[in-house]
Amino acid sequence: MATQINWRAKRAIRYLTSGGVIAYPTEAVYGLGCDPFNQQAVYQLLALKQRDWRKGLILIAADYEQLRPLLKPLTPEIEQRIFAGWPGHVTWLLPAKPEIPKWLRGLSDKLAVRVTAHPVAASLCQYWQAPLVSTSANLSQQTAAKTAWQVRRTFKNSLAYIVSDSVGNQTKPSEIRDALTNKLLRA
Repeated sequence: MATQINWRAKRAIRYLTSGGVIAYPTEAVYGLGCDPFNQQAVYQLLALKQRDWRKGLILIAADYEQLRPLLKPLTPEIEQRIFAGWPGHVTWLLPAKPEIPKWLRGLSDKLAVRVTAHPVAASLCQYWQAPLVSTSANLSQQTAAKTAWQVRRTFKNSLAYIVSDSVGNQTKPSEIRDALTNKLLRA
């Protein structure tokens, strides 16, 4: 199994490097991803999904060290709060460094981030050696895909690559919380 994940992750990385948008399984649904710092790739992903850039995007990572350079320093209390659920199924809004592009933050000064618990998604981030954009594989306001077949049906030949594997055992996309207030924004 690990060899298959590695082979698929390496292949996906070739497409990410060339600015492609890929799909891959996450804890509950398939995600669409790209290089978060390639503006053209991000706008291509947003166009495919028919999503407004002002909403911002989620970034996933294999570990917190991949996210740390993007964020303002966190208090020990906030670190304890977020680390209690990572890796896992909770996305946190954390204070972003001012240089983080608006196409990632949207209209917020915070960045939505998660250390993923899904082995395929984590493997992608490990091979990429950085976080990836992770937004549900669906057109805005429609049901997210849970299989590679559903991704293909929705996006036809618009994606550079689809990493075929099973989604995790969660029933809905990640919970989103504001780390400063601990307010639940999406259940």
